[in-house]
Amino acid sequence: MEVNVYNIKGEDTGRKITLNESIFGIEPNDHAIYLAVKQFMANQRQGTHKAKERSEIAGSTRKLGRQKGGGGARRGDIKSPVLVGGGRVFGPKPRDYSFKLNKKVKTLARKSALAYKAKDNAILVVEDFSFETPSAKGFISMAKNLKVSDKKLLVILSETNKNVYLSARNVERANVQTISGLNTYNVLNAGVVMLTESALSEIDNLLSKKEA
Repeated sequence: MEVNVYNIKGEDTGRKITLNESIFGIEPNDHAIYLAVKQFMANQRQGTHKAKERSEIAGSTRKLGRQKGGGGARRGDIKSPVLVGGGRVFGPKPRDYSFKLNKKVKTLARKSALAYKAKDNAILVVEDFSFETPSAKGFISMAKNLKVSDKKLLVILSETNKNVYLSARNVERANVQTISGLNTYNVLNAGVVMLTESALSEIDNLLSKKEA
């Protein structure tokens, strides 16, 4: 699959670049995508939730009523879970929600996400660029020139570029990432994935490695 290469002014450079079929042309694996997104979302959870159980509630331990003959459920102290203000039964406790996912599955998921974007013609390749100084106005102008200002935009760079990152930081629905931070969730969440030429080359090197 060939795509045109544009510059940040929105002009077609007249050059075409071929997307790697082993990445952008595969049949997407939905289950791998599900697992990768599930892992990403789980890793975002703080897991600091906590509810007090009856042993942690402040209150008297005096038995409120006799064991039998009351016509209702047996009742212990005022901290009993059956009473208003009592402890909670099996409440949430601090925990780590993260889980392990094999590298091959994560790689397949990223390939699948990129393949979906390629099928939807949502892959945009631009020449390598930078800004002399951080400029949100310059970033917005670039998005308008490329006719993607009305969409969620994910810009993928080959390496960290502070000026580009700072330029996009306050732009609504824009996200800038490097290849090292590429993940399935952000690719799927974007309306358009904009790749620099060097980033596209890095993706080929990263995701096309022969599996041992």
